[in-house]
Amino acid sequence: MKQLFGTDGIRATAGEYPLDAISIYRLGRALVGLLAREGLRPEILVGRDTRESGEWIEAAFLQGVADAGGSGHSAGIIPTSGVAFLTKTNDFSAGAVVSASHNPFRDNGIKIFSHLGFKIPDDWEETLEASLLDRKKGTAPASAAVRRAEQRLIDQYESFLVGRPAGLRREAPFKVVLDCANGAASRIAPEVFRAAGCEVAAINAAPDGRNINAGCGALHPEALAKAVVRERADLGVAYDGDADRAMWADAAGRLRNGDHTLFGLARFMAGRGRLKTDAVVATSMSNIGLEKALGALGLRLIRTRVGDKYVLERMLELGANLGGERSGHTILLDDCPTGDGILTSLRVLEAMAATGGTLADLVAGLVEYPQILLNVRVASKPDLNGIPEVTRAVEAVRQAVAGRGRLDVRYSGTEPLARVMLEGESQAEIEDLAGRIAGAITRAIGAKE
Repeated sequence: MKQLFGTDGIRATAGEYPLDAISIYRLGRALVGLLAREGLRPEILVGRDTRESGEWIEAAFLQGVADAGGSGHSAGIIPTSGVAFLTKTNDFSAGAVVSASHNPFRDNGIKIFSHLGFKIPDDWEETLEASLLDRKKGTAPASAAVRRAEQRLIDQYESFLVGRPAGLRREAPFKVVLDCANGAASRIAPEVFRAAGCEVAAINAAPDGRNINAGCGALHPEALAKAVVRERADLGVAYDGDADRAMWADAAGRLRNGDHTLFGLARFMAGRGRLKTDAVVATSMSNIGLEKALGALGLRLIRTRVGDKYVLERMLELGANLGGERSGHTILLDDCPTGDGILTSLRVLEAMAATGGTLADLVAGLVEYPQILLNVRVASKPDLNGIPEVTRAVEAVRQAVAGRGRLDVRYSGTEPLARVMLEGESQAEIEDLAGRIAGAITRAIGAKE
């Protein structure tokens, strides 16, 4: 079992193991060695989000690449999906993103993509992890220079985004509010939407290294909803720190999530013969209402474990070209091999333009069941099935909602959390039942304050 790599690469407090300078340096060296063993030339692209730790982490990583005989390139501040796209398009052997996605600024992380733009497989992660687990080997360089971003790469990514959707220009242009989470979308997203012919109001687009995700973006879309109503906009979009997810506010300020994205795009794509199979891939966290709404269209919802890399794996197995997560990751495989919040936004606008409707019209027909998600901070992550108090609580809740609800209990792949998700017919009932499981987990393995 991997100890350092989670569902989205390595993530930790910046400056602490395994995101201290020596570990990052060694990771860069190890990646060059891995590529050499795979018969790939060690040419590596790196991008980052806006965290204050991003520069020195990128510099240490690229120094390790250089000292191992590799060649490093920087795309500077860019969404995660931009690195995936550019790695594949420019035939880099690997791409690395310095980001902790939706986490607070103190955290950071590194996720790595293969030359195909996919997240690297588990066996590659295990090989890289082995180089970091022995913490006594090697030293870090005294200092590492910050690499200048290559503007041609940023321009290439922006041109790709602007060129994907068709028919966004209308007699009255779309007006959109973009909540950039003070992250990687802050400069690129407004530029792309304006180039596509939209009128843009950008909020939370002034990163200072510490305000990324701070009360804004995909995890805190309430201000976006108010701004959409105030600006009389057609659509509001909220990104997370690395802009690989998108959440929504419709013209009336109603919040919408990734399940709405999948339903609206599935209906639009199926109606135009652009859906390659009858399957849409999502995770165990997607609402049962999505499953029922897709079923009414003659489409299947195929669930997989949480994590966009697992969604992609299942899509490739099925030949599906649409998949994603309730949290806002959406994979449009005909366009890009990973979730891209900006691309998803443009595709949603394209569907609105083509149908002449609003976002509310696009997602009409999806009725969500009441759902609750509780996050329990834990001190460790033992097998939950081996904790009698927890298994008793889980089984009691499963019996209570049998035939009229759905339960998922799992650990987060990126944080020290156990997540309890429960759906049912009554909000009050599921809050009570989910609280019983959360209480059992807290008593058994909860982290002390």
